[in-house]
Amino acid sequence: MRCLVFVFFMISIFYGCSDSKHTTAETEPQKLVYEPTWESLKKHNASPEWLKDAKFGIYFHWGVYSVPAYGNEWYARHMYVPGRKEFDYHKANYGDQSEFGYHHFIPKFTAENFNAEEWARIFKNAGARFAGPVAQHHDGFAMWDSEVNPWNSVDMGPKKDITGALSKALKKNDLKLITTFHHAKNNQRNRDNPKKWDSWDSHFPYNPKWHTSSEDPKLSKLYGMIPEKDFDQYWFDQVKEVIDQYNPDMIWFDTWFNSIDTKKVQEMSSYYYNQANDKKQDVTIGYKQADLPKEVGIKDIEQGGRRELGERLWMTDITLSNKSWCYVQGQTYKSPDLVIRNMIDVFSKNGVVLLNISPMANGSIPEEQLTVLKEIGAWMKTHAEAIYETRPYTLFGFGPAIAEDGHFGGQSATVSYTAEDVRFTQSKDGKTVYLFMLGKPKPGEVVNLPLFSKRRYLPGSPIKRITILGYDDEVKYDSSSYKDFFLTIPEHGGNDIATVFKIELD
Repeated sequence: MRCLVFVFFMISIFYGCSDSKHTTAETEPQKLVYEPTWESLKKHNASPEWLKDAKFGIYFHWGVYSVPAYGNEWYARHMYVPGRKEFDYHKANYGDQSEFGYHHFIPKFTAENFNAEEWARIFKNAGARFAGPVAQHHDGFAMWDSEVNPWNSVDMGPKKDITGALSKALKKNDLKLITTFHHAKNNQRNRDNPKKWDSWDSHFPYNPKWHTSSEDPKLSKLYGMIPEKDFDQYWFDQVKEVIDQYNPDMIWFDTWFNSIDTKKVQEMSSYYYNQANDKKQDVTIGYKQADLPKEVGIKDIEQGGRRELGERLWMTDITLSNKSWCYVQGQTYKSPDLVIRNMIDVFSKNGVVLLNISPMANGSIPEEQLTVLKEIGAWMKTHAEAIYETRPYTLFGFGPAIAEDGHFGGQSATVSYTAEDVRFTQSKDGKTVYLFMLGKPKPGEVVNLPLFSKRRYLPGSPIKRITILGYDDEVKYDSSSYKDFFLTIPEHGGNDIATVFKIELD
């Protein structure tokens, strides 16, 4: 009898273990592998939670083009286009283009004042939750330690790994890393057609008199003198190198994907998403215009924004400066109130702001820019709960401001808002609504907000109290009317840049 009991006991253990293993195998989630096809890539979550929460990032146009500091960041191209002011400026100040080419600026790009730790602190204090460099602009110069591209910031110019140093400093300060790529435009695509030597298809105009036509193995990589098929691989290999070395949380592309083989773009996207999967990292790809299917990445509208609430998360890249995306002589800047109010409009419409600054060639950030960033940071700190970790409200807002068209779709990024323009966000749990007046309302004024009346009553639950962020006093309101909802502005009026009412619901 004891033997029979022992046998049954052993059999139950055996089957119990087998069932346990079988259950574990069945319940263990299968890791999704992204194939280089749009169908497969669409399965990736293009809108990571961290980006929905972050709302605000900073990047910078800083490179060899910062040395002449003239015209704009397209100096590398314009210095080779007769009739452009940069062409004449270059000849007058540096000599003929055949003698002093763009690559001769590289030793002058010294970056001796660059301090990654200091920059990371500046970005964080400005309120950014992610930041990073223009890893490579159209000019072919890589701002990282590259084995693929001989024209890089470690082997030449600064002799520093700009992207590497920033990656460490940003992560140390709990900021996500973005790296942006603009180099799809670098390839010389019309060298066999003299009528199109200065075509927009390529960044550098081709001309047998200049270095831009050089077939020297090294110079050709800077000036894009590479057969298209080889260039597509060169383009891919550089992006892959940054992904492998620095693990960016977002890679962002400044359009021109129509110039790159679609299969190579798909290969790059699948490589990035699979690598992130292996590292258990939530990442996304920023793109412009129609460069990617909307399900594959985050669409960016340059220097503008949506006119309506976006169903999908989206982004806009805007610049702090007025004359150029890079530092140039006589640069001027937008005021903090203009920048902040337009940023609020983006946040209210389910958007993310990527703000560009422009350091000098020596690695200094001009004081005028630092002043604006400090004011943005001070406002963001006081009103943090109405920005970060929030979600769009039922409607983005209303008001009389007239928004002009943006150059790349949507509306302009420099709309003149006033306190009569209202925007909304809400907490993730829906228990708090934040009402932004994009200016300072008149003290003691009674404002009618029919949106919150009993007839419309969008909050969906009774209001518990209303306060203004940055102040201790409660705001008086009258909700007794069926059609109207009256809000009395306190005597202090609120904030000069934008006043935020916190509406707590029961």
